[in-house]
Amino acid sequence: MAEKVILAYSGGLDTSCILKWLLEKGYEVICLMADVGQKEDFEAAKQKALKIGAKECVVKDVKDDFVRNYIWPGIQMGLIYEERYLLGTSLARPCISVALVEAARKYQAKYIAHGATGKGNDQVRFELCAYALMPEIKIIAPWRDDEFCQQFQGRLDLIEYAKLHNIPVTAKPSTPWSTDANILHISYESGVLEDPNHIAPESLYEMTKDPLTQAPKESMRITITFEKGLPVKLNEKAQSPLEILEILNYVAGSYGIGRIDIVENRYVGLKSRGVYETPGGTVLFKAHQDLEVFCLDREVLRCKQYLRDRMADYVYNGFWFSPEANYVRQCLELSQANVNGQVTMELRPGYCIAVARKAATANALYNQELVSMDVHGGYVPRDASGFIAINSVRLREHVRAFGAYEVKK
Repeated sequence: MAEKVILAYSGGLDTSCILKWLLEKGYEVICLMADVGQKEDFEAAKQKALKIGAKECVVKDVKDDFVRNYIWPGIQMGLIYEERYLLGTSLARPCISVALVEAARKYQAKYIAHGATGKGNDQVRFELCAYALMPEIKIIAPWRDDEFCQQFQGRLDLIEYAKLHNIPVTAKPSTPWSTDANILHISYESGVLEDPNHIAPESLYEMTKDPLTQAPKESMRITITFEKGLPVKLNEKAQSPLEILEILNYVAGSYGIGRIDIVENRYVGLKSRGVYETPGGTVLFKAHQDLEVFCLDREVLRCKQYLRDRMADYVYNGFWFSPEANYVRQCLELSQANVNGQVTMELRPGYCIAVARKAATANALYNQELVSMDVHGGYVPRDASGFIAINSVRLREHVRAFGAYEVKK
């Protein structure tokens, strides 16, 4: 009896050829397509998989789960990798992994297979998540299999293999770049983008308009309301997380907001160049960041920023399901207890800024009377003399021991 494999299937060149290759190896293959918001003809991809020989092709809509349980916590925790990347692909992988493991249990499959490259992060993310959720599962990673790699050097060999087996593909021998999309972002890499000095063409972008030529000339103001660091309202209207993100993607995308072009450090040790579009996520991140500084105690904020960076690494590296991530996430959630209020964001061509904010309650840490330049408000100005004197002791002692600082001219 053939052993069952759950294949993380996209309908593209790699996973279509991997499907056929697994069938040739004698496996019974069940394809799993996770709908995380990518624009895809799922029915056509399903029929393609069945035509190739899949026993079954399951299309699972996980958009709402993805937004509620991965993207929204990412916003709440303020996650950003290397100060620039909002983890669009990284957050999707644990969500997809859950669907794969659920399918493996349902169909009593012994294996999960994926088409992630042996040089990338996704192989790590998929497999660590799978092992954490189902320790007994076995992984088939063709791009790390010696026999597979001898047969296929790259896309040209896959295209020839597809032609040989009458597998319809849209890939051409020379493709300009590869794309990975979900409701939070689209990432572009490889191909012409592998040269970090090659400027990405404007035709690449799919979620955002050109901010110089296509964005509205007039700015737009919107309000976002947060409760415990989570977005709950857009322009005073309570909406589901999915609805809020879809609206912001459209509006921010029309202004060309959320584009970045970076070189990042992969977990496997390589540097890679990626171009990303995250329109709605960028607006939410910046709004949350502004409200957080407004609401949090200074030292709590600094502790939280350190833990945020650790959590961003955990997510990027594939450790969403891990003891350390579970612990740090609870700490970060605790920090958000008082991050309640509203931020007014102004959208402009290519970027957005916070222009106003207010706390949800009167007992916020921002004390307008205390900070006012028009009244003392309980602050005793002469106390600052002692504060400065105490802080200057260390500086004076350094000069006494080692001499005055040299001022370069």
